[in-house]
Amino acid sequence: MKKLLLGNAAVAQGAYEAGVHLVSSYPGTPSTEITECMATYPADEVFVEWAPNEKVAAEVAIGAAIAGGRAMTCCKHVGLNVMADPLFTDSYIGVTGGAVFCVADDPGMHSSQNEQDSRHYARAAKIMMLEPSDSAECLAYTKAAFDLSEQFDTPVLLRLSTRVSHSQSLVEVGEREVHPVKDYEKNIPKHVMMPAMAKGRHVFVEERTKKIAAYAADCPFNTVEDNGSEIGVITSGISYQYAKEALGERVNYLKLGIVWPCPDELLRSFAAKNKKLYVIEELDPFLEDTCRALGLEVMGKELFTLLGEYTPAMIAKAVMGEEAPESMTPADALPARPPVMCAGCPHRGTFYVLKKLGLTVSGDIGCYTLGAVAPLSSVDTTICMGASVSAAHGMAKVKGADFAHKLVSVIGDSTFMHSGITGLADIVYNKGINTVIILDNSITGMTGHQENPTTGKTIRGEATRQVDLIKLCAGLGIEHVTVADPFDVKNFEKVVKEETARDDVSVIIAQRPCALLKSVKYSGVCEVSEKCRKCKLCMKLGCPAISLDAESGAVRIDPTQCNGCGLCVGVCPFGAIEKKEGN
Repeated sequence: MKKLLLGNAAVAQGAYEAGVHLVSSYPGTPSTEITECMATYPADEVFVEWAPNEKVAAEVAIGAAIAGGRAMTCCKHVGLNVMADPLFTDSYIGVTGGAVFCVADDPGMHSSQNEQDSRHYARAAKIMMLEPSDSAECLAYTKAAFDLSEQFDTPVLLRLSTRVSHSQSLVEVGEREVHPVKDYEKNIPKHVMMPAMAKGRHVFVEERTKKIAAYAADCPFNTVEDNGSEIGVITSGISYQYAKEALGERVNYLKLGIVWPCPDELLRSFAAKNKKLYVIEELDPFLEDTCRALGLEVMGKELFTLLGEYTPAMIAKAVMGEEAPESMTPADALPARPPVMCAGCPHRGTFYVLKKLGLTVSGDIGCYTLGAVAPLSSVDTTICMGASVSAAHGMAKVKGADFAHKLVSVIGDSTFMHSGITGLADIVYNKGINTVIILDNSITGMTGHQENPTTGKTIRGEATRQVDLIKLCAGLGIEHVTVADPFDVKNFEKVVKEETARDDVSVIIAQRPCALLKSVKYSGVCEVSEKCRKCKLCMKLGCPAISLDAESGAVRIDPTQCNGCGLCVGVCPFGAIEKKEGN
């Protein structure tokens, strides 16, 4: 049966058909839907979970594979950094049941803090990497990855990109294969990576790399398309689709489905049959550098950018010197749509207060990163998950107590569970006096409302034990923990002033659920009355429902965007904004 599937959904289908037993992940765009789709398959066939972070997810999957089950873990490119520690060691350990690590890169940084090329991890960790170019290959490559993992005793990396993950194409859906969990056998030399054992396993890894390279030279994943041209293109993944659209059958293609280890002899033989060679790949010159190391004359990044995504038009211009036909030319540019927190977002009240108080804000990864956007313009730094807490500790230690009293960290509830706890423990242990604000919106917001350990529900919506943030902070030794509603602006401002004035570590839990949760029942709309004095204070909230009339300067609230959250009512000093109940 054929279905139209997202690349991510096709990966999930491939894993299901391969008989995967366990999937553990942490959400991260553009990889999130893989695990969400896995949770739609029967619970008695595959165990699926959201882990607190990618490192834990990887370790869960590695443990399952050691025990004899087929396991998978999924992340975005920066999540691969978090799971790198266990991944590198698992390269030495290998598998009993197949282990697949899915990583989705984000060229163009649609939802990421950097552009990172995950192919370097495959080379550094000495692990096979597959890269599909469409949904059909997502399914086929994922399914094959489990077999290859067991065949070569290796974890396998499956590399996606935003366009492959979030594009749809036809796939042939099959039935699930039954792969019983293999017997577990105690094997200290293979599974215990202390130096004496690791030295022996390193020898195995190097020999394994040679075997995989030999396989890659003649396998169904690396294919040559001979169109009788004198021009050859070496490519992989989504870049193959762009090249194919731009160049059609006017060039020959070496399409690499296994991007590491690279098939040296296949590259040489393809090069020998073409007078001119191009390497077309987004982000880093990974394949290009490999070709140059083999002594092949290729053209690559001198023609193509290291930045962002490619387009067929870009490729046609670089290779053929052709101006793009109309079919490849984007339509007139649409008006820019700057990122903004949703109407009713609970974080808006927090950042309004922090901006008003003139505090330095050490920020983190999530919806609340938008607190850096005008007019709130409140967030000073954003580094990586959990860094808001740790970085603020470093800032306070070098700047002193006076600076610390004007400094706060902001971190979401899910991000706090991901990697904020250890930073907070560091502050307590090393006598810091920082104030940390946990933005508890009752969900993992930015990636699309996934459950986490603070919500009390699993990925399948089952009730489970809920982490109590107050008790957790108390268990770390924090004596000052306050829960406050960020929409009660006056009280929230009072709480922030009190806690930042302390010569001790303190935590404020800014507690209000995400406005987009089904359980949130805002009603009515807010309206501006004749009392308005045009002070524009409400404009400082940055609410998308509030705007100024260009001619009169009067404040207007769009009833189609307003959800009646009432934050602006509490902010207006003249009582000029009133909430009207109704639909």
